[in-house]
Amino acid sequence: MPRPKKLVVQKYLTDNEVSNLEGTWIDESFLKHPVIRENTDVYYKDENDKEHLLLKFRKNSISNSLLRNGWISYKDLAKPSRGRGASAGPIDTGGQYWSKRTLTDTKKWSTSYMIKDGTEKSRMKVNNQVASNPIGFYEESKNFCKLPCRLTHFTRTNYQKYKDGLPFIQRISQMFQHLIPDAYEKQLEQADKKPHLKIPGTPFSTITINRNFRTALHRDAGDFKGGFGNLTVIERGKYHGGYTVLPQFGVAVDVRSNDFLAMDVHQWHSNTPIYETEEDKAFNATLEPAFKDNPEVGTVGIYERYTRLTFVCYLREKIVNCPDDIPEEFLKESGHSKIILKKEKV
Repeated sequence: MPRPKKLVVQKYLTDNEVSNLEGTWIDESFLKHPVIRENTDVYYKDENDKEHLLLKFRKNSISNSLLRNGWISYKDLAKPSRGRGASAGPIDTGGQYWSKRTLTDTKKWSTSYMIKDGTEKSRMKVNNQVASNPIGFYEESKNFCKLPCRLTHFTRTNYQKYKDGLPFIQRISQMFQHLIPDAYEKQLEQADKKPHLKIPGTPFSTITINRNFRTALHRDAGDFKGGFGNLTVIERGKYHGGYTVLPQFGVAVDVRSNDFLAMDVHQWHSNTPIYETEEDKAFNATLEPAFKDNPEVGTVGIYERYTRLTFVCYLREKIVNCPDDIPEEFLKESGHSKIILKKEKV
């Protein structure tokens, strides 16, 4: 196998310039280098001319059999979510989902809406509805829901599928270990502090699964700062675009089926538009539907015949603060959707 290319880039946007773009759509006009489609290591230079690793990309690193394992296990777990923050993009008031609701207090990527026949405002501010959900483990939530450290909802209610797909996730872990061993060991050491909240055979606590989700500009919040995000894609059908772009550095990567990308997700990143050519549309029209989606719901992106599943594997930064004696019911399979907290006696 030929040695990977090395690309050294610089910051083409200041920190203030790129942060001011948070929650907006990014396209190929921000690129200063050709889209990366071959094995490449990308570094950036800081103000002291010191190089820092930005990403490592490898083609054809995950076998077709493991992709099939991931598809069968996880294709149905990217459920609609209204909690993806800036990554869900500016509130699309003309979209089908919001056209059925009366919005109020809309700012950039979040909004409230009227409930109870228009007499009250929703307690939560929400985002555009996209197909994106975490599986694995999560730390305590102290916001609106107030949930304990736990297996996520979609893991508990799809527990066998979660277990069945572990060989696919473990291959992603192996690639991380092979390409960036120092960061892998640092992340594994952190994850091992709470082994009951670690995905077996990996340094990950959590996997976010996205379906046909073009993200707006954001940084991943809550990830272990000493680690990397590990990303792969499973595709069905044909499409163009969807490049993973880091606009501050003018680079983008075309991640497709079988590929692996380790990247510094604490840098600003997003996706370019995902679109079909006429040839793509003709091919996709021959495919049987892979999902049974209700078009009345209005979830962004999921009504196309093609599928792009994105898997982002990482370690939650605050999961190390979780207790060692978490009640068993929060860490095991559940046939119902709710976590029921017992009220303390006064």
